[in-house]
Amino acid sequence: MKEENISEISLESLKCISTPGGDIMHALKSFEDNYCGFGEAYFSWIEYNFIKAWKRHIKMTMNLIVPVGMIQFVFYEEKTHNFRSEKIGSDRYMRLTVPPGIWFGFKGLNKKENILLNIANIPHDPKEVEQRDISSIEYNW
Repeated sequence: MKEENISEISLESLKCISTPGGDIMHALKSFEDNYCGFGEAYFSWIEYNFIKAWKRHIKMTMNLIVPVGMIQFVFYEEKTHNFRSEKIGSDRYMRLTVPPGIWFGFKGLNKKENILLNIANIPHDPKEVEQRDISSIEYNW
């Protein structure tokens, strides 16, 4: 597996277009630099103050978008013991593109609802993801 490097994570602003009856929220277009192919898209609900950590994908590139609520993402670079934290959501509508090989976790910040969309370049495969207990990487959430 390629060595992880949290500086390779990109953060892109996304357009939210106001229209009568409800907004249009862009996510990812096939001609954008961060598009790495399509394998699967799925939504995850994250409860308020719940932390899901730690995991890293061996092959999957993730495009993470939070159309509802607010989620804190924390990325960990094992080699340097550096962290990177990003908060994205409906009030900061952006896309995080995360290459494989980076440990990460996330926490729901909105008391009502937090919905995460992952547009991944490959279908989910439990054999290509590594997981650790939350206490294995020390971080002050």
